[in-house]
Amino acid sequence: MGRRHWMATASALLVVMLVASACGGDDGSEGEGSTASVGIDVSLTEFAISPATINAPAGQAITFNVTNDGTASHTFAVDTGAEVLATAELQLGESVTLEVPPLEPGEYRTLCTVSGHEGAGMVGTLMVAAGDEGAAGATGASAHGDASGASGAHVQMTVEEMLVGHEESVAAFPAETQGAGNELLEPRVQGDTKTFELTAEEVRWETKPGVFVDAMGFNGTVPGPEIRVNAGDHVRIVVTNEMAQPTTLHLHGVTVPNGMDGVPFITQDPIMPGGFFTYEFDVVDPPGMYVYHSHFNSTEQVGKGLYGAFIVEPKRGDWSSVYGEPVDVESTLFLGDGPTGFVLNGKEFPATQPIVADVGDGVLIHLANDGAQIHPMHLHGYHFQVVAEDGFVLDPGQRYMADTLMVAPGQRFDVLVRADYPGVWAYHCHILPHVEGPQGMYGMVTALVVE
Repeated sequence: MGRRHWMATASALLVVMLVASACGGDDGSEGEGSTASVGIDVSLTEFAISPATINAPAGQAITFNVTNDGTASHTFAVDTGAEVLATAELQLGESVTLEVPPLEPGEYRTLCTVSGHEGAGMVGTLMVAAGDEGAAGATGASAHGDASGASGAHVQMTVEEMLVGHEESVAAFPAETQGAGNELLEPRVQGDTKTFELTAEEVRWETKPGVFVDAMGFNGTVPGPEIRVNAGDHVRIVVTNEMAQPTTLHLHGVTVPNGMDGVPFITQDPIMPGGFFTYEFDVVDPPGMYVYHSHFNSTEQVGKGLYGAFIVEPKRGDWSSVYGEPVDVESTLFLGDGPTGFVLNGKEFPATQPIVADVGDGVLIHLANDGAQIHPMHLHGYHFQVVAEDGFVLDPGQRYMADTLMVAPGQRFDVLVRADYPGVWAYHCHILPHVEGPQGMYGMVTALVVE
């Protein structure tokens, strides 16, 4: 099966974010002037808050009318200094109001609290001024896309702060966090039948040291555990639902009977909270990478982590016999975005785990994108060979070399790397707001370490 890589399990400090919706003040408790409220429209996109600078008067409550005009989930929050008031996570096109009580004159921070989005530039400023200087409304267009970075992120840091941020993020890699996804799930074996048990549950998941998100995981992890089978196996997957909402399981790319396809009210009834369902089928697909994931409220459930790897292995785990090239190291890499932030195997840099090989090793990487955005994955220092797509082995004449591979939502690739050059080689998404800002690297970054 190849080499298993470093997985961190140590605890880190928990950052508690106070998320609240403030009272509108209709009980008069704020005194005279509290009945007046300022309404301000806010738009959220990738990766900007617009307006980036908001002007509001002191002594009046503020009603923010927030709309998510982006494709990923976002929040809008105001850091008052005493607490952080934030909306719930909004999906594309959703709108909500955030009530903020009267504030003293001063400068306050606005931000998106979704993991990784603040670092990607979703920050802004709320200027609260007394008198005429605090005219109602909002001024200042979003700075998204200019040379200084989204919402003016660069100008808010000194050169020294940027240097320190970059150095510290690299020095911490690979940082320890609670929990690890992609761990092998051992089946119960009876004859040629392999039975796997998965439990869908809501979890608090640490994506990088001290950063916890509300997630959904199979068996408590993001991604869920890795399932490995062989062609000809009879497979049972028992899915128990311990969440507060229904769910189902879809085996993405796997050939199954129609009744096992996991689409609610088309092929099965949803698995209700407290219930279970058994998926049963024979493995008829060739060796390669496949995926299992939720197919109920999937924007939220898959976005929050209800996905995992389903690997059809060659006999005796001999991938060299499949691809005609030596394979010494095998790795599975899930790309994720949305409520969990920009993650690789459920973790953000510097808590991502490297792929480790010796000089001369053949490295096989199974890539899968269960996010909602396209991610072009780029490997420094190497060209790799694309040998399979969506579980289909490419004929030698169809294989191709690349150093950047566009992986769309739902796609899977197998790539082979010949580890000829020693060193630490960055491996990351090349949509730069997913990986690096003035404070250093974050998000979808890992490394190929050749020793």
